[in-house]
Amino acid sequence: MNLVDRLAELAQAHPERLAFIQEQGSKSVSITYGKLYEEVCAGAESFRKAGLKQGDTILFLHHINIQLYAALLATFHAGMTAMFVDLAAGDHLIDHSLQLHPAQAYFASPKAHLLRFHSASLRKIPRHFSSKWAPFTTAWPKYRAAVHSPAQLSPDTPALITFTSGSTGKPKAACRTHGFLTAQHQALSEELEMQEAQVDLTTLPIFALANLASGMTSVIADSDLSAPASVDGTRIQQQMQRYPITRCAASPAFFRAMLDQNAFPDFKTVYTGGAPVFPSMLERISQQHPSTQLVTVYGSTEAEPISHCNWSHCRDEDLEAMKNGHGLLVGQPNAYTKIAIIKDHNGKPLPKLSPEGFEAITLATGSPGEIVVTGDHVLKGYLNGLGDDETKIHVEDTVWHRTGDAGYLDEDGRIWLLGRCSAKLAPKAGETSPVYPFGVEAQAMYLPGVERAALVDHEGKRLLAIQGKASDPSLSSLQAQWNIDQIFPMGTIPVDKRHNAKIEYPALRILLAELGDNAG
Repeated sequence: MNLVDRLAELAQAHPERLAFIQEQGSKSVSITYGKLYEEVCAGAESFRKAGLKQGDTILFLHHINIQLYAALLATFHAGMTAMFVDLAAGDHLIDHSLQLHPAQAYFASPKAHLLRFHSASLRKIPRHFSSKWAPFTTAWPKYRAAVHSPAQLSPDTPALITFTSGSTGKPKAACRTHGFLTAQHQALSEELEMQEAQVDLTTLPIFALANLASGMTSVIADSDLSAPASVDGTRIQQQMQRYPITRCAASPAFFRAMLDQNAFPDFKTVYTGGAPVFPSMLERISQQHPSTQLVTVYGSTEAEPISHCNWSHCRDEDLEAMKNGHGLLVGQPNAYTKIAIIKDHNGKPLPKLSPEGFEAITLATGSPGEIVVTGDHVLKGYLNGLGDDETKIHVEDTVWHRTGDAGYLDEDGRIWLLGRCSAKLAPKAGETSPVYPFGVEAQAMYLPGVERAALVDHEGKRLLAIQGKASDPSLSSLQAQWNIDQIFPMGTIPVDKRHNAKIEYPALRILLAELGDNAG
């Protein structure tokens, strides 16, 4: 098998169908499925003639465009492995990634090749390819070749190496095989109702691969996709006018930014995830665009997707529960994912368990604990096993992934998220259970004037940061309900660099400590 087998089929069946459209300066460029496959074959030949062989790894540092996807697919076609490093996590991640897994080639934009001047790790890579001319690099693709079949590989052959965000420690390397990505596409295509010939505004790289496998057209969003919150809504609206776009999957920060700019387009369907999706934002979209179908998708690097929730299917009692601190509803697990809620062991390694031993730590419906999942599209381990001890549970031949998320299952088998297990707050005197952040934050964000909220503990105190302006009576009531010691109004609450939507709790604690000291 090979991931590119499906592209070869589509190129033969629909050679003139557009695969990608992107903005390039003042004009737009596009590529058909037929032409894309020709580029992929040429790229694979260029890699081979440069001395690369099946099983070699190519490190990619390149912005999202058609050339990137052609080079990525050429890597798969040739039976090589692609490795991506998110520079938003910092330059040090390049050295960390190459220590974990050396690369035999480097594919980058001319600007990214400048990193070689101050990165010894990059300079050690023997072959360098550039999408445009750059000194001391090989232009790509250099050679043309007749269209030929992809290398036939075992399902266990590595295809794609990426790194987790490192929100709970040092980033871990997730290695996805051809078989894994095929299973992931099957789950995504059903969860996101992907159908041939649909036109999707693309913001998430892995979803573009699923679009291709589904025979869809991907319009690459005219934005800096490394910073979703900085999207220019006017440029997105212009793309909506030029192309028959009906759907979009993106970080909640992407959609929130367009709402704030009063530039939210009339999508037929919106899929959002990768970070907590609060109902207050979904209500804003629904009020302004009642005909738009809103779907939240829950998943992670290691398990994408786990579940989805159609906003229109939320019952009145579900909305009331979210407004009153009971967590975030993220829906039923999909047909490919098995889920359990276990006792929260706070990231501590667990020994290999028998089925009876696993059942003994599994909690009943309605009881909050740690969410664990398994399935063909759920990562069974990290590169070189680094990180497996604290994130995997072996139950006979089944490997369960510990998401690190706290939540519970309701009587309908739906998942409710409560926040990261590591972010829970210990119970105070008179309380019988810990307090998780999402419930409080979701409730706070329903208050008029609150743009973002974050609950943390600091030296035994519960602190609530509020971004925006809220009335004192509303905040006082919330403070009393959750036994919060102090509320801090802030201009900006720190969030992650990748999705611009996950609270950076460690950074927030430092800021709150400084504010407390200054206030004292």
